[in-house]
Amino acid sequence: MVTNIDEKAKLAGFWSAMLAAVCAFVYDVAQLAEWQGWLGSHGGPESSSTPLGLILLLTPSLLLGPAYLMVTVSVHRIAEPAQRIWSHAAIAFATAYMVLTGTVYFVQLTWVAPRMAEGRVSGMEQFLFVPFDSFLYAVDILGYSLMSISTLWASFVFSKRREGTAARRLLLANGLLAPFIALQMFWHWLIWVASAWAITFPGAMVALAFVFRGLSPSEDPPPELKSPRFDFQPE
Repeated sequence: MVTNIDEKAKLAGFWSAMLAAVCAFVYDVAQLAEWQGWLGSHGGPESSSTPLGLILLLTPSLLLGPAYLMVTVSVHRIAEPAQRIWSHAAIAFATAYMVLTGTVYFVQLTWVAPRMAEGRVSGMEQFLFVPFDSFLYAVDILGYSLMSISTLWASFVFSKRREGTAARRLLLANGLLAPFIALQMFWHWLIWVASAWAITFPGAMVALAFVFRGLSPSEDPPPELKSPRFDFQPE
């Protein structure tokens, strides 16, 4: 991991990581309220959400996608050349995560939830977001499985130096949750293991924010962004 980047990249990394942490925290609070039945559902992880629950759960989740993608782009900027294979992989998996989950959440917020509120769900049952028993729920957990794998790749960017230790460990821990997230459709109880995401992911984002904050700003662009020099020698 490099220890200095240009000021704009430093700010982008810090604020995108903070935004991702805030979105994850807001989602965590809403999910706890949902499981308690405070948002109108029957409570527990297998209950379908009400329109209010969908709005409170999926709005921060929709914003989380682009925020996390920007985090991975920023991590790539501080990766050493030998580690950029991992940061490239993190960006690729984060992009797939953002597209999959963003599609699910946009459809739910703009099309499904308004019609649920009006009682007009006849004919659109296949698009309802039913935990463990719907097409869009399967797409959603695929997206979060890819996000976890993205954090796994990102963890390899950080060396064992003190300033990257917390970020590396939390990113790695979040990455190891991927199978527990992906296999929930078959074994529903795995959601209790996967729910560790509520700690590992926002924790990793806060740790990354501190990493970016501690970097030394530099006005020089990284080597791969510098314009090539051409020296012409007269004969």
